[in-house]
Amino acid sequence: MKVVITGAGVVGMATAWQLANDGHQVTVLERRDGPGLETSFANGGQLSYSYVAPLAGPGVLAKVPGWLLRRDAPLRWRPRLDPAQWRWLAAFVGACNASRSDATTRKLLRLAFHSRDRMRAFLDRHDIDFDFARRGKLIVHRDMASFDAARRLLDYQAGLGSEQHALDRDACVALEPALAGIRDQIVGAIHTPSEEVADCHRFCVGLADLLRQHPNVSLRFGTAVRAIERQGDAARGVHTDAGFEAADAVVLAGGIGSATLLRPLGLRAPLWPLKGYSITVPVGTGAQAPHISVTDFARKIVYARIGNTLRVAGMADLTRPDTRIDQRRAATLLDETRSVFGGIAGDRSLSDLQPWAGLRPATPTGLPLIGQSRLRQLWLNIGHGGLGFTLAMGSASLLADMIAKRPPTVDPADYSATLA
Repeated sequence: MKVVITGAGVVGMATAWQLANDGHQVTVLERRDGPGLETSFANGGQLSYSYVAPLAGPGVLAKVPGWLLRRDAPLRWRPRLDPAQWRWLAAFVGACNASRSDATTRKLLRLAFHSRDRMRAFLDRHDIDFDFARRGKLIVHRDMASFDAARRLLDYQAGLGSEQHALDRDACVALEPALAGIRDQIVGAIHTPSEEVADCHRFCVGLADLLRQHPNVSLRFGTAVRAIERQGDAARGVHTDAGFEAADAVVLAGGIGSATLLRPLGLRAPLWPLKGYSITVPVGTGAQAPHISVTDFARKIVYARIGNTLRVAGMADLTRPDTRIDQRRAATLLDETRSVFGGIAGDRSLSDLQPWAGLRPATPTGLPLIGQSRLRQLWLNIGHGGLGFTLAMGSASLLADMIAKRPPTVDPADYSATLA
């Protein structure tokens, strides 16, 4: 079967890899000049299979009024005269309760652990240089309520094969001495020894190199998809700025732009871009940088040692869908890095640290949309939010199983694409 995939980020490239190895003729269409140049370019870099809690949590709404007044708030909202934003917000508010958040977390965990297994199977067979390392992860908590909530999930995650431990502040700092500067602010941490880090962009480039050697794959960069061709109740191809591309099936994996392609078909995807930011700090010999990945739960900031750099990422701006960098938000990342890890950034200015912004394609609940839409042969693999790298290999595997009508490893109903 000839399959056209829109988007060459990590989800699109993983999908192309899986479908090509299933024997399909695959064409990847990407408007940028190479793979992984949008949301996959400088993201947090954590393959965080055991920590997938959605943004829509039970304590979020109570914090929003205070966040709206803070420049350094982890979540920022700027209202727009756009019905799509208000629909998204209404659904998000409806998901901010304990029962729905818990159910979403469990569904995401199942997909994440499947993705972990698929990634490890892939790496057993293929050697890609993308600064992959299994260093473990610490989720640091500054208040007892969030720490207690995290500990309640330990038994469930253990049943899914996740090895995790709750640590007090002394054990946390003993494991990662770089956290000594905030020791008195830590009430506890969750340690997952098996968590991984890597450079997502370089992973996309490595997948592209492998796909170029595949006889069934065509990678067409610099090609923008303008519309989906519909015949009756089925998709039959796409219109690009280079002409029409016929297909037996179309897979949308292009992040936030997928909603624009669905709209003329009368299909509504509950996606909104959550703008996130990152800086990349060079790490010299002897620098006070963490070796273990760290997530500051209260600040919603992640720190990942990728090669000889420390990737610092976070924030969620529910604003206009563009990638212009708000220098104040990037500066907050630098301030927090200095607060937590002392002089690691030295006297470097913000411009020296490659400030970057990307648009996470998020659903209100945090669950991605994977499967066939209401239009036959139009398949979706979108809405992964900040978990695209973590969920990419598992999502691609699930979609391929559905296309091939194979029994899937995880329940596809949990990520139903019929919402669009």
